[in-house]
Amino acid sequence: MADSLLGPAEIRDLAARLGVAPTKKLGQNFLHDPNTIRRIVTAAQLRPDDVALEVGPGLGSLTLGLVGAVRHVHAVEIDPTLAAALPETVAVPHLSVHLADALRVTGDRFDPAPTMLVANLPYNVAVPVVLHLLAQLPTLRGGLVMVQKEVADRLTAGPGSKVYGVPSVKLAWYAEAKPAGKVPPAVFWPVPNVDSGLVFFARREPPAAGVARADVFAVVDAAFAQRRKTLRAALAGWAGGPDRAETVLRAAGVSPQARGESLTVGEFAAIAAEAKLSGYGGKLTPSRAEPEEVDS
Repeated sequence: MADSLLGPAEIRDLAARLGVAPTKKLGQNFLHDPNTIRRIVTAAQLRPDDVALEVGPGLGSLTLGLVGAVRHVHAVEIDPTLAAALPETVAVPHLSVHLADALRVTGDRFDPAPTMLVANLPYNVAVPVVLHLLAQLPTLRGGLVMVQKEVADRLTAGPGSKVYGVPSVKLAWYAEAKPAGKVPPAVFWPVPNVDSGLVFFARREPPAAGVARADVFAVVDAAFAQRRKTLRAALAGWAGGPDRAETVLRAAGVSPQARGESLTVGEFAAIAAEAKLSGYGGKLTPSRAEPEEVDS
């Protein structure tokens, strides 16, 4: 890991020199605690031959930690001033800076191909960014992201939890996720009014073959759009009526009286597969969160 990590004074001096003021619109809260940076790099379980993808590097505090741990770092930054300054702050040959919106990048942009996502993500786009990158970059074997603590809880929640919902299920389609610790507000500038949480995830094979991700995500969206209703009622619009929904649910081995918050991602996949087999697939539409947006 690089020894020259940025502390609070360096962060403020660098921002002043660049004329940068953190903006709420871009969700900019700059990390300035070297111990937290070391903790993130360690928790990410990086290998020396990994290629790290960082989204929103900002002033480069985490970037400096990453370049000492992997063979290459791709940094995706939407702010032109920050993107232009990063190669001077992190002056190493194995850093590639991409001036781009992370929600629009595709795999052909990156060479070498990223293997791990490690990022302090802006709170307002954290979930869609993670899902978009997992969809677009099959070379990612996993990652560690820092997000708002509430979002971290949702991403790592299991069936039956009060915070289990759309982000939980969709991340579970791609990967196994677990909480990796809490981060206090004081390590950021400006100081946010919420705690942050670390989420570690490891990619795995989807839980079902022969069923499209978009079809599964359409079921998930419909189930949680009316999460207090039974699945028979919540999926009525999606299936073409409550009776059709019940037929599909029973064929998939799911109780029509269950609610979406009790189902695993595998059970959602089974419902989508049965809908296709039964011919009730006319209501299956591309997910409204596929892959750019998602309720968080």
